[in-house]
Amino acid sequence: MKELILNLIEQDKYAQVRKEIIKINIVDIAQILEELDTQKVLLVFRILPKEIAAGVFSYMPNDLQRYIVESITDKEIENILNKLFLDDKIDFLEEMPSNFVKKVLKNTDEKTRNLINQFLNYPEDSAGSKMTIEYVDLKKEMTVRQAIEHIKATGIDKETIDTCYVINKNRILEGVITIRKLILSEDTAIVKDIMQTDVIYINTYDDQEKIASLFKKYDFISMPVVDNERRLVGIITIDDIIDIIDQENTEDLQKMAAMEPSEEEYLKTNVLVLAKHRITWLLILMISATFTGNIIRRFNDVLTSVVVLNSFIPMLMDTGGNAGSQSSTLIIRGLALGEINLTDIFKVLWKEFKVSFFVGVILASVNFLRIYYFEKIDFLVAVAVSITLFFTVMLSKIVGGVLPMVAKFFKVDPAIMAGPLITTIVDAVVLIIYFNMATLLLGI
Repeated sequence: MKELILNLIEQDKYAQVRKEIIKINIVDIAQILEELDTQKVLLVFRILPKEIAAGVFSYMPNDLQRYIVESITDKEIENILNKLFLDDKIDFLEEMPSNFVKKVLKNTDEKTRNLINQFLNYPEDSAGSKMTIEYVDLKKEMTVRQAIEHIKATGIDKETIDTCYVINKNRILEGVITIRKLILSEDTAIVKDIMQTDVIYINTYDDQEKIASLFKKYDFISMPVVDNERRLVGIITIDDIIDIIDQENTEDLQKMAAMEPSEEEYLKTNVLVLAKHRITWLLILMISATFTGNIIRRFNDVLTSVVVLNSFIPMLMDTGGNAGSQSSTLIIRGLALGEINLTDIFKVLWKEFKVSFFVGVILASVNFLRIYYFEKIDFLVAVAVSITLFFTVMLSKIVGGVLPMVAKFFKVDPAIMAGPLITTIVDAVVLIIYFNMATLLLGI
């Protein structure tokens, strides 16, 4: 179907394009538009029915959304905004410059404009900036029949009706009830008698990482958002959480690779911006690596006396970095998923000690056999290298496991304590151990 539509667009058969394109999912339509040049994007977007156009718009990348809004009339902008859910409007406007936001807000009614401004004032990664107000609220005095009639009357414009929220006259959240529970209950039953009162909720200023962990813990598909007085102000739905998880995972991966996080797509990001995101940590790591050079120069006499020692430095440093990265990756992920807490630091320390002991013994033994029996290197050199390797693995895994937890304690993102930084730290310590061990055993 996609190939057919693209062929029809190439042939400028827009009447047939409209007939075919409305048969497919709005997400797929948005992907088709991404593949077109800008002039054809506008032509195809304008032939879409209004109710479909708004849905497609919400799935477009930010640069394409901006192009569309800058190219269409104020009336068309108003039609799109009126069809979007409020959280999709906020997601769109948060990425736009202020002058562009003003143009968009000009085409909304006063009530919506005030709501948008309120949402935009919340911190970027808070529950308040991610929530939507399109939810179903019920009064606890309602009967089941009245509640279902209310859902039928108002649910068409809501983002979800799977879970309804019970509030009092002051909008204080008192309970939740699922549509399933309502349907299966007697028509004359009272909502307050069948609702769930131990409600799990989040505050408007809660961070998105905490929100995602709560969704994972309780398997929610939506969650109420309240203010400091526990007044219901919105809900967050699972589609927003998927975006948050994707964003957080991407951010962690970039930090673990010693880069500043960026939400922009790689191919659409300016070269200078990419360079800016990478240069800071590269400079820090480059300068810190001078400590390694200083250590080598300090033990230059040892290397000169036994030249073969030079050949094992890369293997020791690489093994140390790899061992540390293995541990740090597991601990960082465990912290992110809530599987590991700061109070578990001694458990982590003990577990990494045991793991590193077994791994270190195996690697050191294999390394000794390789060096002494196969490469015919001097016995004491083989012993020095193997013992160093054992302590390298021990140290690297313990450091890799503990440093992310130390970072968490000081409220620094644990992802920063990943591969490149741990490798730099371990390299320096490994060389100190190696040269001192060689000096001791070889009597240099």
